[in-house]
Amino acid sequence: MDNMKNDEYFADRIINDLSFIAAHTEGITDAELKSDEVLPDSMMFRLIQISENAKKLSGQYRADHSNIPWSDIYGLRNRIVHDYGSIDIGVIYDTLTQDIPDLLTLMQHR
Repeated sequence: MDNMKNDEYFADRIINDLSFIAAHTEGITDAELKSDEVLPDSMMFRLIQISENAKKLSGQYRADHSNIPWSDIYGLRNRIVHDYGSIDIGVIYDTLTQDIPDLLTLMQHR
């Protein structure tokens, strides 16, 4: 079956979303992110997608890659989804510019 959805499939989806975020936020300032009407929404959507795909990874995969902060990934998704109207864009900015590049590196070297 060509479209088998297994750990490799979901990990690749996560890497694609992380790469998208990194490409679209490289060099961006906090002020630029806050003044953009579309980019924060797009980035938060990608963060949600990363969490949803992470949840589809097997428990064994997550255990084998315990250096990846799975609970932080899920936690951020929950904050975005359940507190959307009151999300601190500064927290999102820090995640996008500090955490995502590190997470991308971890996922690429799994």
